[in-house]
Amino acid sequence: MLIETMESRKQKAVFLDRDGTLVEEVNFLSRVEDLRIFPFSKIALTRLKEAGFSLIVVTNQSGIGRGIYTEEAMHEIHRVMQADLSSIIDEFHFCPHLPDEGCFCRKPSTGMIESALAGRAIDLENSWMIGDKRLDVETGKNAGLKTALVKTGYGLSSLDDPSVEPDIVADDLLDAVKQILDEPGHRAI
Repeated sequence: MLIETMESRKQKAVFLDRDGTLVEEVNFLSRVEDLRIFPFSKIALTRLKEAGFSLIVVTNQSGIGRGIYTEEAMHEIHRVMQADLSSIIDEFHFCPHLPDEGCFCRKPSTGMIESALAGRAIDLENSWMIGDKRLDVETGKNAGLKTALVKTGYGLSSLDDPSVEPDIVADDLLDAVKQILDEPGHRAI
């Protein structure tokens, strides 16, 4: 007789930075016309989904707080991303605040991750944060996640910071996914 416990029902998740990780960094992406999804993003996300991971984007969007673009413009970018990526992303969480506002949601704080965890049973021990900046690695560490730093976006310059200590360093999102799926305990079910 198989007894299912709450622990066995917890789902693994990958929390993903958006700009520089899933899409090209364009410095305040504000228009759909400027959206360039990396060609490997769909393949990488599909592999994670097939391996049983929830996919959650967590993105600082201070351009909203700066008045560069509206929240609706950001949502339109996310709708187009979902359409182009076959609606594979489970959730988008964003922080519209300026860096000096001291909010709890802005990375490297864990507010967006905590919001994503509300009402979900996520296995943090076997979950990951993937991004291209030091603050993405810090966010993951602060939330108790394993971390991957990609060299796309600001990734190469982030490697110059000796305080950045991700669990893995990858050329891009697809390389990060390959390394994650090669980890013991992270194979497809």
